[in-house]
Amino acid sequence: MTISYSMSTKSIKVKIFGNEYPLRGENEDFTKQIAEYVDTMLTKIHDKIPEQPPLTVAVLSALNITEDLFKERDRRQQDVGSLEREIVKLSNYLDNCLMSETAEQSG
Repeated sequence: MTISYSMSTKSIKVKIFGNEYPLRGENEDFTKQIAEYVDTMLTKIHDKIPEQPPLTVAVLSALNITEDLFKERDRRQQDVGSLEREIVKLSNYLDNCLMSETAEQSG
C-alpha cells in the first residue's frame, strides 16, 4: 500500500487532525481507513496533552503508530515460528508413518 500525492490515480480527500489532504492510493477504502487511524491517534494524543503543539502531537502519534507496527510484526514472527514448528512436527510424524508402513510391507 502506497499513499502519495502523485497524479497517477484518483484523488481521495481525507481529513486528518482538522486538515484536509488529497491523497492517492491503490485502494480508496483502505486509504480512508489508514487516514482515520492516523486521525484517531492524533486526536487521542492531543486529548491527553492539549497544551502541546501540533508537531509534538504528530511526533508522539508517529511513535505510537510505529510501536503498534513493531509489536504486530513481532506477533506475526512468533506466529510464523509456531506454524513452522508445527509443520516440522507434522512432517516428521508423516515421515514416521510412511516408514512404518513401508517396513510392514517389505517385512
